[in-house]
Amino acid sequence: MRHLKAGRKFGRVRNQRKALLKSLATAFFTRKKMKTTEAKAKELRPFVEKCITRAKRPTLANQRMLLEHFSKPVVAQILAEAQKHLNRPGGYTRITKIGARTSDSARMAFIEMVEDSISH
Repeated sequence: MRHLKAGRKFGRVRNQRKALLKSLATAFFTRKKMKTTEAKAKELRPFVEKCITRAKRPTLANQRMLLEHFSKPVVAQILAEAQKHLNRPGGYTRITKIGARTSDSARMAFIEMVEDSISH
């Protein structure tokens, strides 16, 4: 039984799951919107949002933590994106379900950045 077991395994070992998450996040930050399976989008969302929250305070330590996962150009894009969301307390991404893929009936979804239009 998988009681209290958080996270999805995607049929991969730990280092392959981490590599998958990093490559999905890199593609997401470069494109700002991408189409993937619903499970991958749901697993990607917390990772991406934590990266943006960390980049909202661009200290040297936070930049180095981002550089553990991403290359320098991608970190620069993350820092630029985070500055757009300084007034937003979270919820930087949106997942939109789009139905099943025809080949294998996998549930698909779009994950995209939310435009910051909060007026307090």
